[in-house]
Amino acid sequence: MVHTSAGILLYRVGVDGPEVLIAHPGGPFWARKDDGAWSIVKGLITDGEDPWTAARREFREEVGVDVPAGEHIELGTVRQRGGKIVIAFGVEADLDVSNAVSNTFEIEWPPKSGLMKSFPEVDRVEWFPLAQARTKLLASQHPFLDAVEAVVAAP
Repeated sequence: MVHTSAGILLYRVGVDGPEVLIAHPGGPFWARKDDGAWSIVKGLITDGEDPWTAARREFREEVGVDVPAGEHIELGTVRQRGGKIVIAFGVEADLDVSNAVSNTFEIEWPPKSGLMKSFPEVDRVEWFPLAQARTKLLASQHPFLDAVEAVVAAP
């Protein structure tokens, strides 16, 4: 079964060019991974759910605040290495994420220990210039950066 997620890539344009807000996944598997591990803020679409609605819900769950007001644009769809399909929307907005708080999930940790531990789904969100975001972001999501770059460059 192919899973489909929807997400939001906030972007802002400063004096040094565009920046995007991306998220680092929480939990022990991702703890020591950085470059190539970050993602747009996204999550699974439930049966019959509108992708834009799902993207806004996931943003609230993973960042702890609502998506800032602003027009949303479609940034495209990608298939990640594991097969998951991701639909992305861009919103031009500035957001202070210094107090971002994510929802949590539970897993058995350490493995086979019988102990359940809770971890944040996203352990941090940060603004990055596009060039640095290309290093941090999952390679399969780079087309979303290209789309933001094209939108910002358009007259």
